[in-house]
This record gives sequence, C-alpha cells and structure tokens, in this order.
Amino acid sequence: MLIQNAGVTFHDTTRATPGLFLINPSEGGETFLVDYAGAIRHRWAVGKGVTNWCYLLPNGNLFVNSRCDAPKGVALTVSGLMREYDWNGKVVWEHVDPWQHHDARRLPDGAVYAAYTSMSAQEEARIAGGIAGSEPEGGMCGEVLREVDERGAVVWEWDCVQLGYDRFPLHRNSNRWSNGHSNTIQPLADGKYLVSSKSRNLIYIVERKSGALLWHYQNDAMGGQHDAQMLDNGNILLFANGTYAADLHHSQVWEIDPASNTIVWRYVAKKNPMSFFSPMIGGCQRLPSGNTLICEGAKGCLFEVTREGDVVWEYVCPHFSHHPMFGQINWLFRARHYAVDGPEVRGRIG
Repeated sequence: MLIQNAGVTFHDTTRATPGLFLINPSEGGETFLVDYAGAIRHRWAVGKGVTNWCYLLPNGNLFVNSRCDAPKGVALTVSGLMREYDWNGKVVWEHVDPWQHHDARRLPDGAVYAAYTSMSAQEEARIAGGIAGSEPEGGMCGEVLREVDERGAVVWEWDCVQLGYDRFPLHRNSNRWSNGHSNTIQPLADGKYLVSSKSRNLIYIVERKSGALLWHYQNDAMGGQHDAQMLDNGNILLFANGTYAADLHHSQVWEIDPASNTIVWRYVAKKNPMSFFSPMIGGCQRLPSGNTLICEGAKGCLFEVTREGDVVWEYVCPHFSHHPMFGQINWLFRARHYAVDGPEVRGRIG
C-alpha cells in the first residue's frame, strides 16, 4: 500500500471525542502530543526502539521505554531503557535493565515490567508448542515479571514458568523465541497484575503477594493479542491481532467479561474486515465518551469508533523512520488519548 495521505484523514467533529493523543513512532526518537486536527502540541526527544511505548503520568511527566545501549534477549522487541521526563524534557528518573521488553509501568516507588532471562537447554526442551526449530541461535529466552524500587533494586519477580511448561502451550504457528512473548503488564488494585502472553494467546491475572494465578483466558482467535487492559466496569479490553486466525486474517478489538469469559463487545471493520489488520503491535483505549481509540500499529493508523462500530476520526502517522530490516516504517506500538482538561495536560498547553 502506498500511503499518499497522512495526518488526519477523517474527522466527524460531532461524534469524535475531543482531546489529544500521545504517540512514539518506532525508531523515531521523539514522542509527540498531538491534537485531533493533527497539530503537534508538545514533543519530547527520547530514545529509539520498535516496541517503545509511552504514557503521561498524572503529574504531566512522560514515562517511556526505549532501546538501551547493550540490549539482551530477543533483538527485535527488547528495549531496556525506562525513563521519566518532566514536561520540559528533563530526565527525572531512569532505570536500565537490558532484558526489559515491550511493556513497563511507573509505580509510585519504582516500576514493573516484562523482562527476558536466560534459559537452560533443559528448560527450553520442556516448553510445549511453537514451530520446531524456530529457536534463536543462542536458544530461547525465559521471561519474568520484574518489579524494582526507586533506586532500581529488584523487589519482586515472577517467573512465567509458573504458568507450567505445557498447560498453556505456545501456538503451533508461533516462533519459539521466548517463553510467552509477554507484551502487556497492567497493575491492578490489591497488588495484582494483568498480563498478556502473545504467543500463547493467553491473558491472565497474577497476585503479587502469593504468586497465584487468579484468572486466565486463552483463545487462539485473539491471534497474538496486544494491550490488554482492565476497564472501569471490570471488563477487559484488548487488541486481537488475528495473526493466527484459522481463516481470513484480520484484526479486531474485544471487550471480555472475565466473570463469564464471554466477548460482550467487539469491533470489526464494517467495510471489508481485512482492511483492518496489524499482524504485530497495536492497541486500544476506551474513551470517556464510550468510543474506543484503536491503534492499527503496523499501518501507523489511529482511528476512533463508536459503540456501533462507526469510524468518527482517523489519523495516519506521518513520521517515518528507517529500520535496518524493514526499511521506512511509521509503526506505532500503542497510543493514548488525553483530555485537554485532564490532570496530565491541564494548563500545560496553550
């Protein structure tokens, strides 16, 4: 597809949700706060990376993860450098873990994130599923959820082998790069974490104190899902990539009721379902209006839909960067929407 129109390509001002959105284009080295007309209202110079995502803290600071100088683990997805910047771009907190990948969240007294680990050949052999022979030259990586304090000391760790070696096997079409490809970790109330394991088509909740697996949902139709998140109503929203689909490959957004493990809402493109497809990366966010912001990451496209599935706003990322393996890309790992009068932005832009 030759992208000829970038920026805002459609805007129904009567139904779209007023506000701003935050993006960190892959390999670009900048984070942008943009309004719904496509104008950049603020920017930060940050590090580069592919799975570099960012969000604003309630105090208006930016938290972002990007590639460190000597990353370890799966090269395509590793990040390692986690930073908090103030509104003026000054680094006010930093933690480097060369094994960190995909997701990281700032905590009041530190951070929590997904991290690769080394894995023995014996452990690797016990991991069920995936494409035989697809292991990297150095072998599979293990994975942990890791929490550090304000000074960077590890204060909690949960090894993903606690899910079992064969209870939740890797999808048969998944590579065997790591033990699960954990791409989301969301802190919940009462010391719990919601986690998304892409290559298992699995989302689950683990209790920090006991390490117990409290809830899980596995469905191959999610197709290597991203950006799982608990909504205020207790349901879980996620971007279902559709990579491992049994028939036509296309992406969807699902809202799941964890009490019944049923899909209570989904977005599928009304005009040609296959027109909406991001085989990797992507995200979503339920907005205060009830609409949903969707990040079709591999196309660098953001759009907002109503509960009925009508597209009311669309934006194509105009920021292209060069990737040594993939050429010119405008990928967006995720995006987040903010109200102008919300605590993150209020009084900070003209």
